[in-house]
Amino acid sequence: MARPSLTYRVEDGLRLGALLWRFGPGWRMISSAMLGGGVGRREWVLNAQVAAGYSRMDPVEHMDALGPGGPGVGMMTAALVERYAAASDGGAEAVATVGLGVPTWAASPEGVPDPGVPAAAEPGEEPAREAVGAGDAGASVPRPGTINILVAVPVAFSDPALVNAVMTVTEAKTQALIEAGFPCTGTASDAVCVAVREEGPVEAFGGPRSVWGARIARAVHRAVLDGARDWRARRAT
Repeated sequence: MARPSLTYRVEDGLRLGALLWRFGPGWRMISSAMLGGGVGRREWVLNAQVAAGYSRMDPVEHMDALGPGGPGVGMMTAALVERYAAASDGGAEAVATVGLGVPTWAASPEGVPDPGVPAAAEPGEEPAREAVGAGDAGASVPRPGTINILVAVPVAFSDPALVNAVMTVTEAKTQALIEAGFPCTGTASDAVCVAVREEGPVEAFGGPRSVWGARIARAVHRAVLDGARDWRARRAT
């Protein structure tokens, strides 16, 4: 996977970054992103920073306008994308942009808001803003967040193996967060994209004890662990 291009734009008075990977033809991807989500042929992946408290009602069109055109995947985050962490293992490559302003447990009691982590805004990020909750003014404070993960492997996967790979990515992410000292499974807006080749012998398994699943798990774990530690260190200064 080639290094991404990094560009900046100004939206709502903020300087926001965007990472773009140009894969070209010959790739299949599975993703949870709103733009290009699902399973299919894709040629690029965009990871774009947006303002904290993003409230546009046209996120698909927004991400599509920021991309190069053609079939691709568009993810968004309030974290600084230029602080991405990358790792590789045996040909499996992983990149993570980590924002932990609002860490969550997946199974949280109904009606209990996620606490958030107090954090001062840094250059390029929007300062935290008070938001009006239902019947409780100023009840919630949006913080920069979201963990977006991109994985690429140089082999073909079956559809079930692709689904299994997404599970593996998520498990490795959670393991890394807990090891980094964050009691959470992630954030409520995390996104995943796994890219595999279209042609060649097809891998039937993507779990953490399969050959390629294990490599994916180790690469994701390293990238998320490094990204989480970097996020914490920047807020301690």
